[in-house]
Amino acid sequence: MARSTSKDAQALIQSLRSAYAATPTNLKIIDLYVVFAILTAFIQVVYMALVGSFPFNSFLSGVLSCVGTAVLAVCLRIQVNKENKEFKDLAPERAYADFILCNLVLHLVIMNFLG
Repeated sequence: MARSTSKDAQALIQSLRSAYAATPTNLKIIDLYVVFAILTAFIQVVYMALVGSFPFNSFLSGVLSCVGTAVLAVCLRIQVNKENKEFKDLAPERAYADFILCNLVLHLVIMNFLG
């Protein structure tokens, strides 16, 4: 079996970087939003590990809100991507409206869970 070298890793990173450079700006913005949501959930988990989780339902609400929003944003990215042939008949306005409506329902459920 051939051993991978640092040149292979550099070539892979360069290939990924050049392929991502061709990504449309609206998809990059959605990607940043997903990264922000996941990073916020990670910060909440670290905070809970360091400080404690006294109101546990508040911790769960915060983390599930972040993760749910990230999942909905990934679904939005899939629907808005022009290279995805599965959703070619779906208008981008419809995809954004679905995203907003689903986020509204998600956060209403989260607020109900808070008590």
